[in-house]
Formats: sequence, C-alpha cells, structure tokens
Amino acid sequence: MKQPRVLAVANQKGGVGKTTTAINLSTALAAVGEHVAILDLDPQGNASTGLGVGVSERQATTYDVLLGDASLAEALKPTSVPRLEVAPAGMTLAGADIDLLDDPRRHYRLSEAIDQLAKDRPELTYVLIDCPPSLGLLTVGAMTAAHAVLIPLQCEFFALEGLSQIMRTIETVRTRLNPSLELQGVVLTMYDKRNNLSADVEADVRAHLGDKVYRTAIPRNVRISEAPSHGKPALLYDLRCAGSQAYVQLASEVIGRERAA
Repeated sequence: MKQPRVLAVANQKGGVGKTTTAINLSTALAAVGEHVAILDLDPQGNASTGLGVGVSERQATTYDVLLGDASLAEALKPTSVPRLEVAPAGMTLAGADIDLLDDPRRHYRLSEAIDQLAKDRPELTYVLIDCPPSLGLLTVGAMTAAHAVLIPLQCEFFALEGLSQIMRTIETVRTRLNPSLELQGVVLTMYDKRNNLSADVEADVRAHLGDKVYRTAIPRNVRISEAPSHGKPALLYDLRCAGSQAYVQLASEVIGRERAA
C-alpha cells in the first residue's frame, strides 16, 4: 500500500500566511488531480472555516482523533473543492497538550492516525497538516507524522530569527522522533516587490538556504485576504488574481520536488 505524502505546514509565528498556504496549496494540488486531506491542527480552526466547514458541522475533530475517540476517516469533511477534504479543529484542541501529557505515545498519536487513514482511504495522495502558531506538542506531533515540512515565511525583519528557531525544531524532531523528516521548502509570503525590505529578506533567506527556497513568492493580495470570509480558497474566489496564480505555481514546484525525491 502506497502511503500519501504528508507535509506539515509550520511556522511558530502567527500571521505569516500559514493557513492560507495550506488551503490554497491543497486546492491547487486537488485541481491537478491529487486527492488531498488537510488536517486542521490549529485550535483556532481557521483552515476549517476557510474551507467552508462551520463550527456546527464539526462533529468529530482532530482533537477527538488525538484522544482516540474518532478516526481521521470519520473526522474528514468534504469541501467545495473536488478531491479535497478537511479534518476540522476546534477550541478543545487547545487542551490536547494537557490531556496527552502522561501518554508516552503522545508524539506518535497523529502519525498512527495517518497510518490508519492510509488504509481507510487508499486514494489519498497528499495529507497537509496546518500546524498551530507555536512549537508545542501539536506541531512536534505533526512533524513526527510528516515526511517533510513546508515553511511559509513572511517577508519582514524578524523572518530569519524565526526561521532559525523552526529549523532547530525540525532538527530536534529528526534526531529524536522522525529520522526521515526533511525540509520540503520555504515559501516567501506577503511579498511586496515595491518594498525594499521584501527583496532584502528574500536575498538573506536564499543566501542561507539556497535551493530550499521556492522560486515562487506569494504576493500581498487583497483577494487572498477576502477569500476566507466567503469560506472559499482564493483559487475558487478569484483564480485570476496574482495570489491564486502564485499558489498554482507553488503547487507545481512542490509536485516537482516530490517527484524528484
């Protein structure tokens, strides 16, 4: 049985376009024929909302999955995007760190749930995990379950400092929990070509990580910001806008790297 590729979309800093990237990258992958599941691992549940799954529709959530009260197959909800489903999250997920504190298998809970999902839903080719904006148990569990990490990086002054923190976390997880974990890539978000700071951050990140930085940068775009309030990915809300087209290009790069791996 072929396992789906599992990508953790992670950054410990909030407001960097992490959930937006998870939603629109997943949509672009589904649009080219991949079968994709997003696992919403953020207690704020923004990925769930952004894909049109209301709070009243979240009968089983990723919290229930981590506690062993539901399987991922039971938690998955269809979206308006063909071949794209989401396992929703809610505020109960904020208590997972405490609830799983004494569980010796806590870091492997999500990994085991994804292994079962691969058996229940063999058509899935990608699983993307939208991590919370922290480096706690949920993010470490996501990295333990993942084949690779994709890091959205906002073009701002403190970007490199935050990047070094998450790179250390990836190395720690690789050493202690998941030896095969890789860095899929770093995507620059909220890029403004009119702003010298964006160009400076890009130059610094590319100097440090070289080819690990995707060629595609996601621009600042009003249509991307508007889409979640309509419960739609930007690619459905306005396919022709610059942000949507950038995510299509990013999906092409991700697929290319996966095939080359």
